[in-house]
Amino acid sequence: MSSISMRKTTLAAAGLAVAGTLVLTGCKDGNEEVPAAPAAPSSAASAPADGYATPPAGGASSAAPGASAGGYDGASGAPAAGGGAVATSGQSFKIGQAATIPFTSGSKSGQLALTVTSIEAGNPADLASLNVADKVKGQTPFYIHYTAKNTGTTDLSFASVGHIKGLLDGGAESGVLLIAGKFDKCPNESLPSGFTTGKTQASCAVALAPTGAKVTGAEYWGDPYNNLNKPAQKGLTWK
Repeated sequence: MSSISMRKTTLAAAGLAVAGTLVLTGCKDGNEEVPAAPAAPSSAASAPADGYATPPAGGASSAAPGASAGGYDGASGAPAAGGGAVATSGQSFKIGQAATIPFTSGSKSGQLALTVTSIEAGNPADLASLNVADKVKGQTPFYIHYTAKNTGTTDLSFASVGHIKGLLDGGAESGVLLIAGKFDKCPNESLPSGFTTGKTQASCAVALAPTGAKVTGAEYWGDPYNNLNKPAQKGLTWK
């Protein structure tokens, strides 16, 4: 077999391995989607999948705001265009405190001020209409409310923020449930049309905790804080 043929075979096998991983995790933007009860179609399209999954680990940090736990290219705490400093890898914030982050979604990139505003305990009965009882049995939903403000200079219309997961007491990660469709208890939609500098949108992420446990913190692990080529990267946390 020629070296070129061997290389093609190796690349094909690697491609199959990656595809297998995606099937097993079933994640999109870090959160696996489950279908909601029939509802009016959303203005932003999404590709639902069944069940729920926990996103890749992103270790919480007790680093004080401004401290770096590894950093990343182009955003090591330098002043941001919209004011403040870009959050560094592993940085920790208090609930209600904004983190300035570089943001990329598909072909769009810019800058956001991301703030986890509150974490609210729900009721298992809240999920009854989603027809996922077998997948959430023994779990209590918690609603992570957050806001995203455009502090950059680009229009981020229809971009999806996502990549928010819950942290249980002690720092363990919660399960995450992303709803495909309308869920009044915890609405989560793409950024609206005309999301230009200064615009803000409130959103929500559903975190699942075993009965008796509580979700007391949240983590953002979107790019570049989830850079798999740099294992030292850690997400941003709110507690």
